[in-house]
Amino acid sequence: MPRLVVAAPSSGSGKTTVATGLMAAFAERGLAVSPHKAGPDYIDPGYHALATGRPGRNLDAFMCGPELVAPLFAHGAAGCDLAVVEGVMGLYDGAAGRGELASTAQVAKLLRAPVVLVVDASSQSRSVAALVHGFASFDPQVRLGGVILNKVGSDRHEVMLREALEEAGMPVLGVLRRAPQVATPSRHLGLVPVAERHADALAAVAALAEQVRAGCDLDALMALARTAPRLSCAPWSPAAAPTGSGGAAPQRRPVVAVAGGAAFTFSYAEHAELLTAAGAEVVTFDPLRDEVLPEGTAGLVIGGGFPEVYAPELSANEALRGAVAAFAAAGGPVAAECAGLLYLARSLDGKPMCGVLDADARMSERLTLGYREAVAVSDSSLAAAGTRLRGHEFHRTVIEPGAGAAPAWGFTHPERRVEGFVRRGVHASYLHTHWAAEPSVARRFTEAAATWTAAVRDAAAARP
Repeated sequence: MPRLVVAAPSSGSGKTTVATGLMAAFAERGLAVSPHKAGPDYIDPGYHALATGRPGRNLDAFMCGPELVAPLFAHGAAGCDLAVVEGVMGLYDGAAGRGELASTAQVAKLLRAPVVLVVDASSQSRSVAALVHGFASFDPQVRLGGVILNKVGSDRHEVMLREALEEAGMPVLGVLRRAPQVATPSRHLGLVPVAERHADALAAVAALAEQVRAGCDLDALMALARTAPRLSCAPWSPAAAPTGSGGAAPQRRPVVAVAGGAAFTFSYAEHAELLTAAGAEVVTFDPLRDEVLPEGTAGLVIGGGFPEVYAPELSANEALRGAVAAFAAAGGPVAAECAGLLYLARSLDGKPMCGVLDADARMSERLTLGYREAVAVSDSSLAAAGTRLRGHEFHRTVIEPGAGAAPAWGFTHPERRVEGFVRRGVHASYLHTHWAAEPSVARRFTEAAATWTAAVRDAAAARP
């Protein structure tokens, strides 16, 4: 599998611009391009998917463990002609206090992939050689195959940069000029997701492809990608992964409704794959537009996103809020992460939500961001008490109280506290998790949905 890792010295250098542009430019050549993102970010993979027509997939060595990075990559890249991995933060930045763990450098080493360094050259000339030399020599196991210079100001500026890098023996694989017209709008948690600006996002991706096509040597980049050696691992398989109570898949496939649309855009592709492999029928619904849950809903998954941006619209959909509340009150299994937690609350910024939880949420000035190590405190439809998972928090909201009488998780690192809510079939928390790390949660949730469906059916049959 030809593959490249697109990295940078720091955030804001242009990784997403270059990676997305490369994906789109190679896809326009008729190649099947597999898009990946190092780290837990949900938003960039949406743009990658738009550029390639394939699901954007995350490679996170903290949440999933280093041993799953290459298998998950091989699963996502199966049948493709090229894989492009966008890095996270600076090349060597990883989980705080954990060395290289979860860094782009670690992912590149695990994939044995050459790295292309995107350098913001807007305020330097010859110094670029010293910068690149430092990144190339810092870890001999990271193979830096070339540089793409971003935000180059003029022809003369380009000449000086090329001369400096030629002295350092580092190939220049592309030069991009400043192009504000293809900038992607941001807000409090990063880029605005594709689902909220689909037409504009399509135009932006097309512009990025044109910029990269004009400024980068695609043939040289493809040649570099082909130098990646063969991976020896077997691809991860959702069909082989689900474990847990050990029983066979349910005889009747329970319908698991997964929230989508503009307000709930954060999800990992492997979650739906694991639910399907565990025996569920996965159906997507949009809490902004749909007034009823999908027919036969037996389980409800409400992931992350931006409900705070759409609080008035979500609140106005009283019919669906009532349906979610009734489902939870009847004991239906619900797994809610971050945005889902807010949606289940009594209110969000003063707007009525579903009222499943005796808690109120609001926007905050403080950004809560970071990896977490957690243990399930209470038995739930998602995890048995004692289940250990790694995840991450990423929000600018607070919910009061922060935990219910039966908390969802106890954090063991970097701080000790309990968080979230378990109530009947509901598991709601701020913690984002990647189920590939613990596939038993998909099996457990699917079994809970099947059991709840059977109980409802039997109760209906018993009525006179």
